[in-house]
Amino acid sequence: MMSRAKTTINAPSSVVELKRPPTHPGEMLLEEFLKPLKMTQVEAARRLAMPLTRLNEVIRGKRGVTANTAIRLARLFKTTPEFWMGLQADWDLWHAARELRQAS
Repeated sequence: MMSRAKTTINAPSSVVELKRPPTHPGEMLLEEFLKPLKMTQVEAARRLAMPLTRLNEVIRGKRGVTANTAIRLARLFKTTPEFWMGLQADWDLWHAARELRQAS
């Protein structure tokens, strides 16, 4: 006989319902890709063929991930452009919803 857990988890059905902002793509890039690979921003910018300032602004959350950047990141880190664009979309949606809540 199998037992079933009786605990129900009420997870948000949408990113806009989260209490805290989702992870910015730049934070994900730094913490889950660059640091584990011991890759500097200078090296990553070179391999991505993009200006260091552009990459640094993404990492610091001052700039979002564009489709162009998503493709470059996907190629370098063996992910998909959709992964990076999804992180950016979640970030943008959460912040847009927060602005609307604050304006109400």
